[in-house]
Amino acid sequence: MTIEAIAQRARKAAWELAALDTETKNRALRAVRAALERSRVEISRANAADKRDAEILVDSGQLSKALAKRLDIEGGKFDGILSGVDDVIRLADPVGQVGYAMRLDHGLDLYRVSCPIGVLGVIFEARPDAAVQISTLALKSANAVILKGGREAERSNRALVEAIQRGIAEVPGVPPGAVQLISTREEVREMLALDEWIDLIIPRGSNELVRSIKDSTRIPVLGHADGICAVYIDRAADAERAAAVVVDSKAQYPAVCNATETLLVHREALSRVLPELGRRLREAGVELRADADSLPHLPGAIPSTEEDYGTEFLDLILAVKTVGSVEEAIDHINRHGSHHTDAIVTEDAKVAELFLSRVDSASVFHNASTRFADGFRYGLGAEVGVSTNKTHARGPVGLDGLVIYKYRLYGHGQCVAQYAPGKRKFLHERIEAATPPSPQAPNEISPSRP
Repeated sequence: MTIEAIAQRARKAAWELAALDTETKNRALRAVRAALERSRVEISRANAADKRDAEILVDSGQLSKALAKRLDIEGGKFDGILSGVDDVIRLADPVGQVGYAMRLDHGLDLYRVSCPIGVLGVIFEARPDAAVQISTLALKSANAVILKGGREAERSNRALVEAIQRGIAEVPGVPPGAVQLISTREEVREMLALDEWIDLIIPRGSNELVRSIKDSTRIPVLGHADGICAVYIDRAADAERAAAVVVDSKAQYPAVCNATETLLVHREALSRVLPELGRRLREAGVELRADADSLPHLPGAIPSTEEDYGTEFLDLILAVKTVGSVEEAIDHINRHGSHHTDAIVTEDAKVAELFLSRVDSASVFHNASTRFADGFRYGLGAEVGVSTNKTHARGPVGLDGLVIYKYRLYGHGQCVAQYAPGKRKFLHERIEAATPPSPQAPNEISPSRP
């Protein structure tokens, strides 16, 4: 099947998915979960083969350790995948929700109602569990999805998607083109040209991947390039709290986009905070690269370079820089960060509010680890990715980021000419309604008169 045929199949599936009720979608999700569980041995076998090949690629320098770590979906991680499907089933249906309702005139009511985006093209590296997260979120939000995983997880992705497709096939009314998989870079290149059939591209992966995709398509792209996150320790920070937040932000799992890469420290907090914090970071195996002012307070650290403050290490490496004020910290983050997630540690509420207001990032935290920037931890159930865009969706993108809206107008034969100057006037009265009405035949509508 050609890529255009796959995209056309997805478009047809999207039209059919848009009309499904919540129970049918949840029934499909339960069938997907059951199919995954039945296929556990087959999926585990495929994943083990991918991991063996990944070890060879790491040893030869063709694959980073960070990517290789994300491949594992066996054991408890597979249980987590199944639990993730349960979480999506429990989420409220995002389709059909009214965000705005206005009575234009008696018997002429307007509703802004959430609806699916349509066809999603999702390109991701490593993390085969993302195939399940994305597919289940797409089904719940009534979007069709075309998946492209990395070659390092090709067997795992194929086994997972085949299980998902088997589950979908068991539920009448759910179109078979709802979830599809492509496998080559050439297919990706062709897909990126199909703006007639595909509505949104979501890349999940390296800076190079995301930038390459953004430069290669007319289709809107939702995603982020880098995860250069920072923690700022203010002069009014509690030393113990600062140490806990920074160590977790950096060392809890360094190979992800919400791990902290830069530590900014107020000059007045250097001697009070850094020695103990440095000790804990060293115990966690973190290599510290520090500027001239912070270096004396961090035994074992090495001098930093300007390049370090714009680098996403995805490893146990942290760049440390001294600043003279919260304003300087904010300026550094806005200039050198990636607008993903940044945090401040301080006991000064006014300083915290200034930071949260002026740092131009999708997520900004006060006295909390940057690692909380995650769809599951936000209560979104799961995420299709993280967006640093400023339109449609920002931050971890869950179900609500996979719907857009349309305007529905319910009337009984009104025409614009009736509202010409000197004739009928608009009411423009807000309607308090959770859902729009069902369409009625004209003789069933009895509009009230003024």
